[in-house]
Amino acid sequence: TDFSQSSYHTNKEVYGILKYGLKLAEHTDESPKTNYLINWEQPEKNNFYIAEEVTVNGNVEKRPDLVLYINGIAVAVIELKKSTVSVADGIRQNVTNQREDFIQRFFSTIQICAAANDSEGLRYGTSGTTEKYYLEWKEDCFTEQLQDKDDLDKFIESKCEKQLNLLEKQCYRIFQKDRLLDIIHNFIIYDSGIKKVCRYNQFYALKRCQKRLLRNQGGIVWHTQGSGKSLTMVWLSKWILENIKGSRVLIITDREELDDQIEKIFTGVDLKIARSKSSDDLLSMLDN
Repeated sequence: TDFSQSSYHTNKEVYGILKYGLKLAEHTDESPKTNYLINWEQPEKNNFYIAEEVTVNGNVEKRPDLVLYINGIAVAVIELKKSTVSVADGIRQNVTNQREDFIQRFFSTIQICAAANDSEGLRYGTSGTTEKYYLEWKEDCFTEQLQDKDDLDKFIESKCEKQLNLLEKQCYRIFQKDRLLDIIHNFIIYDSGIKKVCRYNQFYALKRCQKRLLRNQGGIVWHTQGSGKSLTMVWLSKWILENIKGSRVLIITDREELDDQIEKIFTGVDLKIARSKSSDDLLSMLDN
């Protein structure tokens, strides 16, 4: 990894290796084969570990409270505070630790950054997330169309119902092994210099969409202003193109400024973008 680049580019490079593997040849006369550092298809084949107060030597020595490892790779860090200390203090500690004059390199493999206490629960982001955008993960409270709810979501919520502690519930909703791998593999994006991880509403919407699409059903995702609809479209489009053979994605907007916004946010997604001005143009696009 080239640490001479910005932390964003370094982390993006490492993420690509974690997600898509490394091409390596065991012997010089052999063709390289893709080696995966994480088994995304079979979560149970991975080794998960949690370490307390890991000593990290950078420009200064720091000890993150909890570090979660998958196959020896640090993928998540949690700063824990006592109930009388604000979660915001833990968030700021995470943000500060990512500065170049602290332990920036440690975060090159980190995908989830979190801070928590017993009274406020847990707030999460990813590497590079500023304090303002650390969020709370909530349960899927949508009570309609329960047949579309993901089976893993149902399992996780059944477990959470038995846990009275707010912090335990929020930790399990993010760090349950299968879900954590899903979030890391499918719900992280590098968008114009900012690394982003999904919000809970985006995640649940996508899981419901996936279940309906696999049954050859359509539907409507209703999200309010500021809920991250464009990113939801990106993640859904990527999943459709990767999982439904012969699929095609059509994006329809009602304002030209949205065309520009969506074209920028879809950078890096294998989509052919064509703009139409009339219904005839639209029908022609669908026929081609």
